[in-house]
Amino acid sequence: MSRIAARFADLKKQGRGALIPFLEAYDPDLETSMALLRGMPAAGADLIEIGMPFTDPMADGPIIQAAAKRGLAAGVTVAHVLDMVRAFREQDNATPIILMGYLNPILSYGIPKFCTDAAQAGVDGLIVVDLPTEEADMLLPHSNASGLDVIRLVAPTTDDERLPHVLNGSSGFVYYVSITGITGTTSASQEHLAQAIPRIRKATNLPIAIGFGVRTPQQASNAARTADAAVVASALIDTLAAHLDENGKAKPGAVQAVLNQIRDLAAAVRA
Repeated sequence: MSRIAARFADLKKQGRGALIPFLEAYDPDLETSMALLRGMPAAGADLIEIGMPFTDPMADGPIIQAAAKRGLAAGVTVAHVLDMVRAFREQDNATPIILMGYLNPILSYGIPKFCTDAAQAGVDGLIVVDLPTEEADMLLPHSNASGLDVIRLVAPTTDDERLPHVLNGSSGFVYYVSITGITGTTSASQEHLAQAIPRIRKATNLPIAIGFGVRTPQQASNAARTADAAVVASALIDTLAAHLDENGKAKPGAVQAVLNQIRDLAAAVRA
């Protein structure tokens, strides 16, 4: 059983959903992002999503775009992201790690080598935002061979006919993009989620995580209760950005401010 499956199974026994916070690798530098990564489990993260900075993050809004730009300015590469996971695994062998990114850097790295190296570093799952279902066969044989879960995105516009096709070959959990738009711009209503999640459950037995627009503790609680997990990204990056100086460096207390926010989110999810 993968770490992701084991974590969701354990949470199901506890009768609660998961909190999945996000950080962008090397935002604004290695030291800060590494401190955030190491501090997230104790703050209440059940799984962690790490963004791999890319120059053209088409699904992301201005907040995550700015974080990716800061990470790239700090010199991050795909290999550096894997090094972060490897360093994290020296202290934590239980918390599932999911890498979120775009296809181009993975192609440049080499898909077979990327999957092998990611698994060896301690990565558990992949979200490749711009990999169409019709072309997933370029990734799935290698991810499956390395024991990596491939997490598919489902949108409000994914109709019942296409759902099984999109979910074919997926594992770990399903990521429900709760809005028709980019990250960090708006939030789905509870009424919308209450209608959308049962429709997805009919097409899969995998846990469902709700992301894009989950910002507040109340929204995280609603998402984790309606589905199986809440993904919080832009709100955390917003807090980090507010604690950067005029040169883009983290001020004292920046990491703690983000971890405190995660504690508030986790408390709401657990309640």
